[in-house]
Amino acid sequence: MKLFCLLTLFFTLTIQAQFQINGIVNDSKNKPLPFATITTSDNNNTITDVDGKFVLHSLTNIPSFTVSYVGFTTKTITVLNNKKFYSILLSEKTDNLKEVVIANENPALAILRKVIANKNNNNPQKKLNNFEYKTYNKLIVTANPDSIDGRIDSSAAYKDFNKKEINIDSSDYKFKEIISKQHLFQTEKVSQYQFANNKLKETILGSKMAGFKQPIYEIIAFNLQSISIYDTKYELFETKHESPISNNALADYSYKLLDTVAIKGRNTYMIYFKNKKRRSNRLEGVLYIDQENFAVAKAVMRIKGVLDISGIHEFEYVPSEKLWFQSNTTFKIVKGKNDEDIKILGGTIQFDADAEEDYETRKKVASDFTYVLSESNNFDIHYNNNPSVKNPALYIEIKDDASKQPETFWNKYRKDSLDLKGQKTYQLLDSLSISKRIEKRLGSGRKIINGYFPIGPVDLDLKKIISYNNYEGFRLGIGGITNDRFSKGFRIEGYTAYGTKDGVVKYSLGGGALLDKNTNTWINGYYTDDIREIASTVFAVDKRVFKIYDPRPINISTFYHYTTWKTNLQTKIIPKTEAVLELSRNYVEPKFDYLFNLNGKLYSSYIMTTAMLSIVWAPFSDFMQTPTGRNESDKRFPRFTFQYTQSLPNVLGNDFTFGKIDFKTEYEKNYLNGQKTSLLLQGGYAMGDVPITHLYNTAPNNLTKETVIQRITFAGRNSFETMYFNEFFSSQYIMFQVKHGFDRIRLLRKVRPSLVLVTRMAWGNMDHPEQQVGPTYKTLNKGFFESGIELNKIYKGFGLGGFYRYGPNQLLRFEDNIAAKISYVLDLGL
Repeated sequence: MKLFCLLTLFFTLTIQAQFQINGIVNDSKNKPLPFATITTSDNNNTITDVDGKFVLHSLTNIPSFTVSYVGFTTKTITVLNNKKFYSILLSEKTDNLKEVVIANENPALAILRKVIANKNNNNPQKKLNNFEYKTYNKLIVTANPDSIDGRIDSSAAYKDFNKKEINIDSSDYKFKEIISKQHLFQTEKVSQYQFANNKLKETILGSKMAGFKQPIYEIIAFNLQSISIYDTKYELFETKHESPISNNALADYSYKLLDTVAIKGRNTYMIYFKNKKRRSNRLEGVLYIDQENFAVAKAVMRIKGVLDISGIHEFEYVPSEKLWFQSNTTFKIVKGKNDEDIKILGGTIQFDADAEEDYETRKKVASDFTYVLSESNNFDIHYNNNPSVKNPALYIEIKDDASKQPETFWNKYRKDSLDLKGQKTYQLLDSLSISKRIEKRLGSGRKIINGYFPIGPVDLDLKKIISYNNYEGFRLGIGGITNDRFSKGFRIEGYTAYGTKDGVVKYSLGGGALLDKNTNTWINGYYTDDIREIASTVFAVDKRVFKIYDPRPINISTFYHYTTWKTNLQTKIIPKTEAVLELSRNYVEPKFDYLFNLNGKLYSSYIMTTAMLSIVWAPFSDFMQTPTGRNESDKRFPRFTFQYTQSLPNVLGNDFTFGKIDFKTEYEKNYLNGQKTSLLLQGGYAMGDVPITHLYNTAPNNLTKETVIQRITFAGRNSFETMYFNEFFSSQYIMFQVKHGFDRIRLLRKVRPSLVLVTRMAWGNMDHPEQQVGPTYKTLNKGFFESGIELNKIYKGFGLGGFYRYGPNQLLRFEDNIAAKISYVLDLGL
């Protein structure tokens, strides 16, 4: 038995052994030659990257390899024993390159025009009515141990002439020891892709993630690169670029014909492309174009910036369909030139900043050697077989038993057997996860980010513990909701709170039952006795946002008391939406000097029985069906929220007849260099007899104080910082906000603020102002405008901002139009 195990181990090591050489290709001026072709005698080809570097793998020793580049003399290199790195210089040709020549035109452009003209004939999603295939994917976070020095460094620090202190740095040594035995992270999945009715759906049949019994679905669904090379917008690591073969590509890219090479027995043009408009993070690479049908036979896509990102698409030619169909994809991320720490894959990997705080030469750390590698292999491909696609609106569906597949399942689908390093990764990370309770702590961490702290079967609501406003004073309370440990099909939730200033207890109690797990459909019922800010807009489908503090309510003094019975239905049954349908009866009592005049009858309190439909639609997002329900796997913008509220006359004592329409549109764009642009368009229209408590105030956030210093408060997220509380009310309004945040700027060693430019504007009007008796206010019919600058995260999350009010509603005193704000951004590192 021992002999058998030994032979098995030897065989495993033998089949994993590979011949590998590295090198760099330069011209005579020692400048790197990107995308030079490296060819071996056994037709094992590769190309250099944008820095002229290459890695050549072979299952057997090779006697030589050739290096070719357009306009340069081809060179054959003899492989020497024990030599693993080759520095190669190519000399320029003196004669003309024999290539496709079209008078007065770059030949690469002529070829690209034919590629674009023939796209529909070469794109599987256009040429084929339907198809399906399976994919095995493996993603690892690892490093090459041979590139790590691994020495134990020591330095002597003399405190006096008789004593010295020795500081030992063994971090590189420990890192090399770890990475020699295992990867830092590893995950595998087997998927079935089905294309029908112009939609591509992925069904995950099996998933396995080192250290986790239940995989992290966000990582499984992470979009590393476009599935199709023919997409108009090519996506590489969550960033979309104009495709080099899009209809408008010739205006955005420069092209160069490099060579003619054979792929899968068919001759192809090798064309280099580079985006000529973008200075940083621009897409470049090489396209291999079939000389007969002008299809893409292989593609290498590359971005070099704060991260060095590459994606390779390989294809097999299908004679029966006269089509190149994708067979393999490879995606890799290594560290680029970054001045800030960068976290990706949900914080699974962090690339540390290049610059040190003391500006001294930086010692290399683990992330300098770490890289992410994802490889996918397609198999079991069927064309025009009319596959049966369930739930086609979903982008990804994960089978309930995907994380429970036995080892026989994985051995069936793996292209190569899992090597000893991969096996060790699962063993060590699974053991570490259990001993450190990583999976449980991750689950708790997610709940804390959303404002809950799990205690057994109950998640304690952190938002209910303490807050402050001018009416209640300090609001002290406790609240929570039951979790899956209590029940997966039922939940109970509630809270109670006490105001130290008003001396009144508030509370809420409710519960819900799960009707359908797949669509996250719940029916709920609640009773609430509490207070709320007047004229505030609340969308029922808005996601809960947890903040350590909520800045606006601190300075609010005008609230109304309400007691409510309500029942609602929450569901995601409509594709790409989440909806709430609600019925409620509300007793409302304003807690400030106010009366509502309805046809001469004055109301100091009133009953409102309403029906409400709230829905958020994310047409550009991708949604994932998991064993625990339906989630938004890839949040994209714009997204739209609509809410309609209608009072129900003569139902449960309702006093008023009215309707309200509310909407908002959000757009965000994140850039890989740390910048971010966000847009918000929001409005509302109240019709009928509506008290001021349920109208609109457009979120003011400025105090009525004499000086700017006295008015300093915390900044809100989407509030008007120069608009005074209760200054404006509207029965219809529209507001628009633009924000652009720049990457953090180093001012001092520990002072690195993020500059954000903000502009807000709003217009509104008030119908039937005679109905609102008591408060003095203005309307927004002339518009309200403010702009400002925020310096966020100056130190420990704190920042400063300044805003200026201008336009028709500008005030007479200059200082009254200025607002200074304190900001706080909590960086949770996820």
